[in-house]
Amino acid sequence: MSDSSPATSALAASTATRQYFGTDGIRGRVGTWPISADFMLRLGHAAGTVLGCGARGTVLIGKDTRVSGYMFEAALEAGLVAAGCDVHLLGPLPTPAVAWLTQTLGASAGIVISASHNPYDDNGVKFFGADGEKLDDALELAIEAAVAHTFATVDSHALGKARRVIDAAQRYEEFCRGTVAADFNMRGLRIVLDCAHGATYHVAPRVFQSLGAALTVIGAAPDGFNINAGFGSTQPQALQRAVLDAGADLGIAFDGDGDRVLMVDARGALVDGDDLLFVLARDLAARGLLRGVVVGTLMSNEALARAIIALGASFVRANVGDRHVRRALREHGGVLGGEASGHMLCLDRAGAGDGIVTALAVLEALARSGQSLHQACAELDKWPQRTINLRISVPADALLAAPAVRAALATTERALAGHGRVVLRASGTEPLVRVTVEARDARRVDQLATQLAETVRLAAGGAPGAEALS
Repeated sequence: MSDSSPATSALAASTATRQYFGTDGIRGRVGTWPISADFMLRLGHAAGTVLGCGARGTVLIGKDTRVSGYMFEAALEAGLVAAGCDVHLLGPLPTPAVAWLTQTLGASAGIVISASHNPYDDNGVKFFGADGEKLDDALELAIEAAVAHTFATVDSHALGKARRVIDAAQRYEEFCRGTVAADFNMRGLRIVLDCAHGATYHVAPRVFQSLGAALTVIGAAPDGFNINAGFGSTQPQALQRAVLDAGADLGIAFDGDGDRVLMVDARGALVDGDDLLFVLARDLAARGLLRGVVVGTLMSNEALARAIIALGASFVRANVGDRHVRRALREHGGVLGGEASGHMLCLDRAGAGDGIVTALAVLEALARSGQSLHQACAELDKWPQRTINLRISVPADALLAAPAVRAALATTERALAGHGRVVLRASGTEPLVRVTVEARDARRVDQLATQLAETVRLAAGGAPGAEALS
């Protein structure tokens, strides 16, 4: 069964107890604390100390294609070496590649320098433990506390060493190909691949070409400044045009660090994470492999929840963020979960959210069903949903707790009772508040979302404190 009814509403949980870490690592504007070289030096030292990487422990560092990645790579390396850690530099690689290599190479930890889908002048870091999974709350808080400690360099004989891993990309490509059946191929399939000028720009085309796809590649010429700019899963319009222009069977878009994926069907229609989750769940169910629960988030469309239940499985909503989805899957013994944004977890194939692996899984499912992407997704009749993002310059926790905001949320809940859902939450990666309304009636959705967003905007002080982005 589903853990949420159509009348469900939510005021999402806060991360107020954290000073630096959000829902997906540490992220912000380059040059503004803590996204500065001096902080990254201290962060590297703190992480090396807390994670016990000294005395010849090894930390892998990968990055996306942002120009600031060079600076932060050097700063983290210095801090880790000063703490006695050996450092293996992987260069530009997708986030899931670093997670997989951390476990495969027996490293103590992995670090990814990336701000994911954010613009180039943002950056950040994500951590993985020796098991290839993101750190739990206790370890993140311990690292935050250690940042404030006195910076002490180990004796010279105990300093770490750094080297580059020259075959990291090739290892990861082999892993991706190994997640599909040995006899699976894409011969005759015309695909447009959008790499967002990000971390998948070199590995994704090689993986898909090696499996026989006829490729048109866009967004694969990073210059340090163009990551996510006009390309990728957050700006799929270029991919939609390219699919139509090329007469392709489908298009695939990754985000800047390669842990998200969205698709475009042959008609140019966008296929989001809810659609992909349905296609994958249906494939597993048809093969008798859909076990445990399927996990979505507060943002997952109600139609997806009902479709999963119709497949004979249970559906659980987690808080937004892949770490919460992963935790729910572990608790309920599930293998499949994801977000509408395209961050998917296929634990029968990979231990981390992986855009390339997810795309391969979808293509393999389509091949088994004999359906096109459009045909497979047409079976999911999604409810109208609208999200309005408000850029704010005031603390999100205080804003969401404001009496006027809480009253407006309660009014929206009553208006939707039994007929829809409303979610009001702060972004964990950007200074945004997100207002989402979902119901059967599209006109009602627009009206209620606009009204609630306006109340939030005014509570934040109005323009220019809160800017409606969508």
